Amino acid sequence: MVIGTWNLENLCRPLPPGAPPSNRCAARDDAAYQAKLAGLAATIDRLSPDLLGVQEVGSHEALTDLADRLDGAWHIALSTHPDRRGIRTGFLSRRPLVVVEDRTAFPDHLPPVRVEDDGTMIKRMGRGGLAVRWSPAPGHTVGVAVCHLKSKLLTFPGNRHSTDDEHLRARYAAYALYRRAAEAVTMRFVADQLLQGDGRSHPVIVMGDLNDEFKAATTQILYGPPGSQIGTGGFQDPDLADPRRLWNLAPRILEQGGFSRVFEGQPELIDHILVSQALLPRLERVFTGPEQLPTVDGAHPAAPHDSPSDHAPVLAVLDF
Repeated sequence: MVIGTWNLENLCRPLPPGAPPSNRCAARDDAAYQAKLAGLAATIDRLSPDLLGVQEVGSHEALTDLADRLDGAWHIALSTHPDRRGIRTGFLSRRPLVVVEDRTAFPDHLPPVRVEDDGTMIKRMGRGGLAVRWSPAPGHTVGVAVCHLKSKLLTFPGNRHSTDDEHLRARYAAYALYRRAAEAVTMRFVADQLLQGDGRSHPVIVMGDLNDEFKAATTQILYGPPGSQIGTGGFQDPDLADPRRLWNLAPRILEQGGFSRVFEGQPELIDHILVSQALLPRLERVFTGPEQLPTVDGAHPAAPHDSPSDHAPVLAVLDF
């Protein structure tokens, strides 16, 4: 079975003719939208995943448009909690899915976090984290969660992406970090519910655009107890924390030179797949899609380009 995650970068239908301009996600025009669908579908058909967690989907209709372009029959699950631009997380699957949670609220013991100079506080994720039950084969059920954490790209007052005020830049970088950390805590809460205290007997996958690299503090929140990650000296040695731990497959990708985005000319791996202990023996290989990625400019994150997405898909093969 091939599972994966892919940020589809603004998979949104164009605005209706005559509609006023909006900050909501929308394709430039129908020709651009059809070209994007064709590019995404060609990549998905070539990689042939059985389950694909997706991010930056503008609507159920847009994801259905993509599914209709793919080979074979597909099932869709989509979060009902988009962000202010209208983008959300979801799944494409060759097998039926059962939604078990569509979460935005921070856990009860996590206080609201500040996100603006004016004192604005939030107590929920910007985009919903979606959890499903998925059956890859008879007798096997896997809990899978997909998320899209707060971007490192900064948005300053007035919807600007650049500033020459370094005090302002530092404050808004901290606000973004607060928010991404709180969202990671929320998704760890979702993972704990799926693990039910024993990842040895409960197969669990957490995937998505975590918007930071595998050693980042916010990413490591999702791992649970420290130690024993892939590539560490304790990886082969069982310990008492294994039932509560998630393992990031990123080191296996990085050792191949893989990456999922190019930011200001530098390749980085910010899209991740994490698995519980029950799935580690089933892991056969990991890889990234062979996309020719544009470079993302922090000051102009929406710059046009010809690629179907500014992220590469990240995939893993599991033997069931």
